[in-house]
Amino acid sequence: MGVFVGVDVGTGSVRAAVFEADGRLLASHSLPIATWSPQPDLYQQDSEAIWNACCTSVKTALSESGADPATVLGIGFDATCSLVVLDTDLRPLTVSPQGEPDQNIIVWMDHRAVEEAKLINSLGHPVLKSVGGTISPEMQTPKLLWLQQHMPDTWHRAGMFFDLPDFLTWKATGSLTRSLCTVVCKWTYQAGDKETEGWDRTYFEQIGLGGLAEEGWKRIGTEVAAPGSPLGEGVTEEAAERLGVPAGTPVGAALIDAHAGGLGLMAIRDQFEDPCTRLGIIAGTSSCFMAVSREPCPVSGVWGPYWSAMLPGLWLSEGGQSASGRLLEYVINSHPLGQAATENNRPVQEDLEELLSTMAKDRGLSDVTLLTSDLHVYPDHHGNRSPHADTTLRGMYGSRSIVEALSSGGHRIEAVYICGGIAKSSLFVQTLADVLGVPVTCPSQPEAVLLGAAMLGAVASGLTLDDVRGQISGAGTSVSPRPELEMFHLKKYKVFQKMHRDQLTYKEIMEGSMK
Repeated sequence: MGVFVGVDVGTGSVRAAVFEADGRLLASHSLPIATWSPQPDLYQQDSEAIWNACCTSVKTALSESGADPATVLGIGFDATCSLVVLDTDLRPLTVSPQGEPDQNIIVWMDHRAVEEAKLINSLGHPVLKSVGGTISPEMQTPKLLWLQQHMPDTWHRAGMFFDLPDFLTWKATGSLTRSLCTVVCKWTYQAGDKETEGWDRTYFEQIGLGGLAEEGWKRIGTEVAAPGSPLGEGVTEEAAERLGVPAGTPVGAALIDAHAGGLGLMAIRDQFEDPCTRLGIIAGTSSCFMAVSREPCPVSGVWGPYWSAMLPGLWLSEGGQSASGRLLEYVINSHPLGQAATENNRPVQEDLEELLSTMAKDRGLSDVTLLTSDLHVYPDHHGNRSPHADTTLRGMYGSRSIVEALSSGGHRIEAVYICGGIAKSSLFVQTLADVLGVPVTCPSQPEAVLLGAAMLGAVASGLTLDDVRGQISGAGTSVSPRPELEMFHLKKYKVFQKMHRDQLTYKEIMEGSMK
C-alpha cells in the first residue's frame, strides 16, 4: 500500500503530513512562516520562503514516517486565499508600499482594499450574487484594483497573479491551471451554468480591471480544474529533488485551507451520512463555516453559493468570523495562565477549564456556562464577515447567527463537525452544541485539514472522493446539546442581537452631524 502527502499552508505555519490509505497519520512536520505588517491593515508574506518551508516539511515528514518516498502515490496542497504576485519572469514582485522585494504576497486578512471593495459593491454587478451580495476586501479583485491604483509599477510589471494554493501547485508541477475552488470563491469566476461559466468580462470592465480581459485573462488564469484533478505531468524534476519524492508523482488541484478542512471533516462516518445535513467549522486564525447543498441556497452576507468548490456537484455556502481565532489567542495569552502555558510550552485549555470549574463551584453554580450571566462580549474584532458582511464592525452567538442565516436560506443543518485548535477545548465544544442546539463532533483524526489536502493527492492518483472516503476509517467524538441550558443561551443570544443593533446605532451617531 502506498502513502499520500498533504501540505497545509496556514497564516503562521507550513505543515506537511504523510498518511496511509486508510487515513492513519504516519508523521507530520511544521515550520513557522513570517508575516510583515508595515502599517495597520497591511499583512505581507514571502512566497519563496513559503515554498522552501513546504519542501523542507515534506522531506522531513517523509523521513520521520519511515515510508519509502517511492511509495508516495499523490500529493495535495491547501493554503490561505492570499494573493501572490510574480513578474514576467515569474519571480517575486513586491506588494509592499515600502518596496521590500521579497514581500510579494498580500495575505488574506489584509484590509488595504476596503475602499476598493466599497466601490465594487456600490456598482452592484450581478456577479456579486455569487458572494452573498457583498464582496470582501479579503477577496482578490479588490486587492488587484488596489495594486493597479496604488502601486502602478507593480501592476504593470506583474506577469502572473496567483492564489497561494495555485502558486504551490505551479511550483510543484509547472502547471498554470487554477483550482475551481480558488477562482470561484475568491476571484468571482462563474461556475455552475455552462452558458455563463468563466470570467465575466462586464464585471472586470465595470470595476476598472478590463485590461485583464483584453490580455485574454493570461495573468489570472485561462485553465481551471476541479479540486484534486491531476495537474501537468505531476511533480517536476526540480521540485522532486526539493520535495524528496519521485518526479511524476501526481499532484491534485488545490483547495483553500478552510475548504481542505471541510473535506477532511466530511471523511467522518456516522449517522449523518448526507453531506447536505452537515455544517463544517474550521477554527483557525478565522472561523469558517462550510455548508453544502444540492441546489444553490443564496444567503445575504454569506459567501457563495459556489459550484463544486469543495465537494463535486454540490453548492457551497461559506460563512465565517474574521480573525476570531487570533482574537481568542490574544485574550488567552493575556491571562496569567496563558502566559505560563506559553512559557512552559503546554496547552492552556485544561488549566483554564479547571479554573472556571473552581470559580463556578465557589459561587454555587451548577455549570460553568452560568458564569457569563452578567458578562456579554461583542465578538467582531476584524469586521463582521457574515452574516452582516460589514468590515466596519469591531463567539458562540456569532456562530448561531451564521447558522440561522444559513438555515433561512434553505440549508438543513442537523449536525456540526469542527476542527482546529479551539476544538481541543471540551468546554468550547460542549458550549457550541448547547448554543446551536445540535450535536457537535470532533474528528478522532486531529489533522483534518492535512487529511483533506492528502485526499486531493489520492484523487490525483486516480481515485474518486467516494473511493477515498470509503477507505478512510473516519470516526469522531460527539457531544449533544443540554436542554437544561437552552433558555439561558436563548437569553444570551437576545443580548448578542441587541449588541449588534447598538453597534449600528453607535456608528450612525459617530458618522452623523452634531445637531
